[in-house]
Amino acid sequence: MLDANFFDDSKVLDIAREAKEFNLPIFAANRELVASENGGLHNPSCLIFNPEWTDEQVENASNRFSYPTLSGIQKPKTEEDIAFMSILELGELIRTKQITSVELVQIFLQRLKRYNPVLESVITYTDELAYKQAKEADELLAKGVYLGPLHGIPYGLKDIIVVPGYKTTWGSGSFKDQVHNIEAWVYKRLKSAGAVLVAKLVSGSLAYDDIWFGGRTRNPWNIEEFSTGSSAGPAASTSAGMVPFAIGSETAGSITYPAARCGVTALRPTFGTVGRTGVMSIAESLDKLGPFCRSAEDCTVVLDTIRGKDPDDLSSRYIPLDDPFSVDIKRLTVGYMDDAEMEVVNVLKSKGVKMVPFKLNYTVDSVQGILNFTMDVEMLAHFDEWQRTRQDDLYEAQDQWPTELRRARVIPAVDYVQAQRARRKLIQEVKKSFTVDAFIGNATDWERVCLGNLVGFPVIVVPTGFKNISSPPSEGTRRRTTITTGIYARPNHDHIALALAMAYQSVTYHHKQRPPIDNLGPNDIRPYPPTTIPHRRLHL
Repeated sequence: MLDANFFDDSKVLDIAREAKEFNLPIFAANRELVASENGGLHNPSCLIFNPEWTDEQVENASNRFSYPTLSGIQKPKTEEDIAFMSILELGELIRTKQITSVELVQIFLQRLKRYNPVLESVITYTDELAYKQAKEADELLAKGVYLGPLHGIPYGLKDIIVVPGYKTTWGSGSFKDQVHNIEAWVYKRLKSAGAVLVAKLVSGSLAYDDIWFGGRTRNPWNIEEFSTGSSAGPAASTSAGMVPFAIGSETAGSITYPAARCGVTALRPTFGTVGRTGVMSIAESLDKLGPFCRSAEDCTVVLDTIRGKDPDDLSSRYIPLDDPFSVDIKRLTVGYMDDAEMEVVNVLKSKGVKMVPFKLNYTVDSVQGILNFTMDVEMLAHFDEWQRTRQDDLYEAQDQWPTELRRARVIPAVDYVQAQRARRKLIQEVKKSFTVDAFIGNATDWERVCLGNLVGFPVIVVPTGFKNISSPPSEGTRRRTTITTGIYARPNHDHIALALAMAYQSVTYHHKQRPPIDNLGPNDIRPYPPTTIPHRRLHL
């Protein structure tokens, strides 16, 4: 198990005696100090990952972004049309008093409760809090105080993010009744901007895949499929127009996979951009929070609100980004991989971007293994008590965390450190090979997901079209398989990816399409059990 068969029998006996006398008491003492509670909400590691490639400051960095001014926005006649408006459009309706925040809360809570029985994307409705926050937002506006584009806008949080007074279940039956009396940093940021929390959305159990203690979250574009990835609730709820935006998290694909499956625009920002205080921790050197939205423009607005230095998150940093709305994309050189969606390449080229074929070159051949070691060992440190008390026997999917974390128990500390040394080598090679300002490529290629999370660079997932589902009903169906791509940038250059995505979406409409959850087609009902189970990516 330890790859240490170079020890002869006498040395093994000596090691056993020394370990019993020296190691075991230290193990017990450390566990008592910092590991009696699960989830990593307290006692973070002093080992800090920093993804920065350079000490240079971004040109023209601004404290806050300058949002485009919308004029002539009129309130739609139907609640359905209101539900699929952008954040800036909804914000203009509120600012001009064509609609109130309370009215928006009513619309979105109704949609959450209408579609959740099918999609299984909501864990907790926060009605009382939502109406309280909405009323406060309306009262502020009546006094002439407007907090910005998120003023009075409803949203959802992945249920690994703590909100005082409400359960934070982590999607797990073992923790489904826990309440923490702290405020997550990202929740405080959104609250200070006037945003209104309407629901705690599904996290896969302990932030792994889309299975949780209440079921399994479905894809609004094809309800025979599941949403895949642990930010299942934020992706499905945003796609279905149940919330204007939501906050999810990624350690290894939990933003990119569900965003791609559910056909929404989502940003996995540079590591350290968004503070994680009050958020269940998988891996402190990998975890990131990011927005699920209707568009790249909306992602930019939300990122501007939630970015910044969290004083209680040692990995959090203030990253002085350029204003994505002011980036001159004609000055950029953007690469495209072999698996890039060529429509995106051609649109950006037509807008004056220099597009070139591109490939990331690196010699490290154990990228997926490095990710696996890093994530599993750090996760087990946060759920040591959970495993030791055999709560893993009650976990919702035994081939997921229970299997991985039992294996992680016997990863030697020296080999965890060797994995981090290999990770550093990988980062250096990727930095040398990243010769463009950004590149376009598949957002769910597993090797690239692992690499991007280990290096810490940002990617925005962008819908680029649809195709027919496999084996559609003979009577017809409106269900579709979504097509997406990823726009990747260097660490601390999220504004480049956002600007390119906004440029693409300014002349395309894929991101504005609505899933067929009200009109699936003749005899096109929700199957149970499902007939299509997508391949589940294990962290290999």
